[in-house]
Amino acid sequence: MRYIAFIIFFSFFTHSFSQEETPNPLLADDIEAQQKWVDSIYNNMTLKERVGQLFMVQAFSDKGYKHENQISALITNHHIGGVIYSKGGPTRQIKLDNNLQSLSKVPLLIGMDAEWGLSMRLDSTYAFPWNMTLGAISDNKLIEQTGYQIGEHCKRVGVHFNFAPVVDINTNPKNPIIGNRSFGEDKYNVTEKAAAFMKGMQDAGVLANAKHFPGHGDTDADSHKTLPTVNFTKQRIDSVELYPYRKLIKEGLSSVMVAHLNIPELGIQNGLPTSLSKYVVTDILKEKLGFKGLIFTDALTMKGAADFVNPSVDGVSKGKIDTRGEIDLMAFKAGNDVMLMSENVEKGIEKITAAFNKGDITEERLAHSVKKILMAKYKVGLQNYKPLDIRGAHGDIKRIKDDVLYGKLMEEAITVLKNKNDILPLRNLETKKIAYVSLGDDNGSSFYSELKRYTKVHKVSAENLSDLLGKLKNYNTVILGFHKSNDNPWKSYKFSTKELTWLYEIARTNTVILDVFARPYALMDLSTIENIEGIVMSYQNSEIAQQKSAQLLFGAIKAKGKLPVSAGEYFSVADGITFGALSNLSYGLPEDVGMNSKKLNQKLDSIANYAVNQKMTPGIQLLVARKGKVIYNKNFGYHTYSKKNKIDFDDVYDVASLTKILATLPLMMELQEKNVISLNTKISKLLPEYKGTNKENITIKEMLSHYARLKPWVPFYAKTLDTVTGKPSKKWYRTTKTGDFNVQVTDKLFMKREYQDSIQQIIKESDLLDRLRYRYSDLPYYILKRFLEYYHNKGLDELVQDHFYQSLGANYTTYNPRDKFSLKDIVPTEVDDYYRNQKVHGFVHDMGAAMQDGVGGHAGIFSNANDVAKIMQMYMQKGFYGGKRYLNTDTLDEFTKCHFCHKDNRRGVGFDKPQLGDVGPTCGCISMTSFGHSGFTGTYAWADPEEEIVYIFLANRTYPKAGKNLLLRENIRTEIQRYIYEAIEE
Repeated sequence: MRYIAFIIFFSFFTHSFSQEETPNPLLADDIEAQQKWVDSIYNNMTLKERVGQLFMVQAFSDKGYKHENQISALITNHHIGGVIYSKGGPTRQIKLDNNLQSLSKVPLLIGMDAEWGLSMRLDSTYAFPWNMTLGAISDNKLIEQTGYQIGEHCKRVGVHFNFAPVVDINTNPKNPIIGNRSFGEDKYNVTEKAAAFMKGMQDAGVLANAKHFPGHGDTDADSHKTLPTVNFTKQRIDSVELYPYRKLIKEGLSSVMVAHLNIPELGIQNGLPTSLSKYVVTDILKEKLGFKGLIFTDALTMKGAADFVNPSVDGVSKGKIDTRGEIDLMAFKAGNDVMLMSENVEKGIEKITAAFNKGDITEERLAHSVKKILMAKYKVGLQNYKPLDIRGAHGDIKRIKDDVLYGKLMEEAITVLKNKNDILPLRNLETKKIAYVSLGDDNGSSFYSELKRYTKVHKVSAENLSDLLGKLKNYNTVILGFHKSNDNPWKSYKFSTKELTWLYEIARTNTVILDVFARPYALMDLSTIENIEGIVMSYQNSEIAQQKSAQLLFGAIKAKGKLPVSAGEYFSVADGITFGALSNLSYGLPEDVGMNSKKLNQKLDSIANYAVNQKMTPGIQLLVARKGKVIYNKNFGYHTYSKKNKIDFDDVYDVASLTKILATLPLMMELQEKNVISLNTKISKLLPEYKGTNKENITIKEMLSHYARLKPWVPFYAKTLDTVTGKPSKKWYRTTKTGDFNVQVTDKLFMKREYQDSIQQIIKESDLLDRLRYRYSDLPYYILKRFLEYYHNKGLDELVQDHFYQSLGANYTTYNPRDKFSLKDIVPTEVDDYYRNQKVHGFVHDMGAAMQDGVGGHAGIFSNANDVAKIMQMYMQKGFYGGKRYLNTDTLDEFTKCHFCHKDNRRGVGFDKPQLGDVGPTCGCISMTSFGHSGFTGTYAWADPEEEIVYIFLANRTYPKAGKNLLLRENIRTEIQRYIYEAIEE
C-alpha cells in the first residue's frame, strides 16, 4: 500500500513529466520520505491550519517588539506558512527568525527580496552588482557564481526562497520599477543570465523565484502606485516575455511570482490584474507552460490588486468589493499557491475557508497548493529544522570571496562604446596632460584616486563654464566622470541640462573621454556624441566600479563588456568595443592571485605596526603585487615621531640606493641594447680620463657586480668641512646662491661647483682594495653618472624622466622633489648634525648625491611605493610595461644574472640577488631568479619572476638619527617578505 501511495503522490506532483517535459522542481532527492512527511503534516492539520499555510507575511527585524508580537500572533493564531523579511540587520533577522520559528507548529518558509544580495534588504551587508550590470557580462559562469554566493548569504540568515532572478525583458527605458533590475532587453541574454543565476542559487540550496510573470519589462507606470498596462499581443508575449520562463521551467525553476499587470490582449477582463486571472496563472503558467513549482502572488497590498479588482469576475457579484480577504480568495482561485503580503491575513483565511466549506474550493485544490508548500519546506530541509547560530553572521555574509567576485563582475561588465582613434587604453603617457572633471551628484573620489595611480591627473573644477574651459586649456585630455548615486537601482540617472551643456562645450574644445557611472539609459540624454572621443559605460558608482573603470582606461584590465540594452540613437544592445590589457599594474585582492587576505593583512599589518611602534622608523609605505595586480598597499605611521602628518599614498620617500636600479641601471641597459656598451666595456673606454689609472681595465660587469676592488664609500663631504668648527668651510660654501657657489645642498647651503670635479678626481685616484672579493661600493655609480651625462649631453635627472618615468606614469619619481611637490608630501630623512646641520627635508640624504645638485647615480631619487612597483614590474615583465617595450628580454636576463656566484659573490649586474649562504638580503624563501635592492634610509624593492611577486618597502628609518639600523637588526623587511610567501595558497 505504501508503494501505491508513493506512486500516486509522485504522479500527482509530476503531471505527466514525460509528456510535458517539465520537471517538478519541488521534489527532493528522497521522494518517498518527502511524501511521507508531507502527508503526515497535512493529514494532522486542521482546515484553518491548512489554509494558513497559503499566507506569507512581511516582517522587519528593525521594528521592535510590537511588530514582532503582531507577526507572532499571525503564527500562533492563524498558522501562516511563511514570512518574507525586509530591512534590518543579519543578526537581528536571525534572532527574530529563531523566535518566530519557535512559535510555529510547522516550520516557516522564509522568503526575501535579495535580487543582488542581502544589502537590498539588510543594512551593513554586502551587495552584488545590479542585474543590468550583470547583463553586460559574457561569461555566464560568473553569473552562476553570483547566484551561488547570494544563495549562501540567504541560507546563513535563514532564507529559503529568494525572490530572484528578475526575468523581465526590459524594453522600455522609462520603466520605473524594473530598469536596473533586468538583465537587459535581449530575450536570449536575459534567459541565459537568469538560468545561470537560478542554477547557482539553487545549487546553494536556496530556491529561486522568477518574476514578474508574464512580463513587467515594457511599462512606464509604477505598479506600487497604479495598475500598469502592457499593450502587447498574445503572439508578442508568447515569443518574448514568456521565452525565459519556458527555459527556466525546463531547467528546474522552483517558483514564479505573478505580476499585477493589466494586459488587455490576453483576453482577460479589463482592469483585472494578471495575479488574479485564472487564465494567466492556471491556463498559461500551469497548463500551457507546464509549471509545477510554487506560484506566488506579488504583494497583494499593491495598487494592482487592492484598487483595481473588477467585481464581476469569477462569480463575484457586481458592486464594490470589500477587498479584505476577497483579493486573497480570487488569487487562490486563479491558481496561486502563496498569498504574499496579504492586506488582511485573518480575513483572507476566513474567505478561503468559507469558500471551501461552501464547496467553491475543493479538497483537491486546497491540497494541491498546501502540499506543494510542504514539499518546498521539505526540500529546503525544514523537516529537520534547527535554529540558526547568531554568532559571526556579519562576517559570514561579507566575505573576501564576495569582494573578489564583485571585482571580477565589474571588470567583465564595464563597456567601451566609443573609441575614436583608439584613444583607449591611454598610452604614451609622456605626451598626455590629463584633467579629470566630475559631473553628476555623487562622489567620484575613488575614480580620481585610481586614475592618479597611473599618471599625473589633475582634478579641475570651476563655478562657471567659462572658467572651467579656461582651466582646461592647459590639458590635452579630459576625463569626464558622470557619477550618480549607487544607493539603489531606482535612483535618478539622468544628465541635467546644465551638465549636458558643459559636456558638449568641453568636448568641442578638448579631447574627451566620458565615463558614465549610472544605468545605460543615461546615454539617451546625449543629443550628439560627435566631439566625444571615448565613451565608457561603467553602470554603477560603487567604489569598486570606479576603481576598475580607471584601470580599464589605462589598459590595466581588458575591455570585455557588451551593452545589455539599447540607449538612444547612438547605442544598440550588444554594442561593446573590446581590447586587451597593456600589462600595467592593476589593483585587487589577494584572492584574485591565489593568496590569503587574512594571512597577508594580519601578518604584514602586525609587523609594520610593530616597527613603527618600536620607533624603528616613523612611518612606512608597504606594497605587494602578484601576477601584475597590487594586492596589498598600505601606509603606517607618520612623517616624523611628532605624529603631525600621517603617511599617505602620495607621499614621497628618499629611496637612497634604490636609485642605482631605478635611474642609472635602466639607462645603462638601454645603451647596451644600442651596442654603445657591453658588460665587458672597460672604464677607460667609457671615460678616457681613466686611461693609465688603476681602474682602466675594470669592466662594467665587474664594477656593477661589486667585484672590482673599488672602495665601498668615500666621505667626500668631510674634506669640505672646517677643521676647527666642523662646519661647512667658507672656502666651499655660501648660505645663498651666488656666482660659482651654485650647487644647492640645502635651502641655505650652496657648494662651489668646482668641487664636483674634485669628487671625480678623488675617485679616479683612489686606491683599490688589497684583494679581489665581493665588496659593495657606491663609486661605480659616480663613474657611470659622469659617463651617461657626457654621452647624452644631458643631466641624469632629465634622462631618466625622458626615457622612462614619464611614459611609465611614474610621476612621483624624481630627483629634487622640492621642485615638484609640497614639503608636506615629502618625508624627511634626518636631523643632520654633522654636515648640513639642519633637518634634511626635500633634499637628498646622501651627502655625495647632495654635493651633485641632488642628482647622484647612486642616490637622490625620491618616489612612492606605487611608482617603484611600476618600475620593478617592468623589470619582471622583461622590459615591457603599459603597452611599451622599454628593454629587451635578453638584457634583463643578463643584468639580473649572478655572473660571479662561483666566486661566492651573489650580486647581479647592478641588482642584488638572494644570498648564497645563510645570511643575505632576502628571507631565504625566495627564488634564485629574483632580484632587487635595498637603501640606506630603510627602503627595499624586490621582484621574483617565478612567483610573479613585487614587494616594496619604503621607510625613513634614518629619522631623526641614522645610527642604529633596527629595521636591519630585527630583519623587519625580510620577515615581511617571508610572510608574503607564506600567504600564497595556490
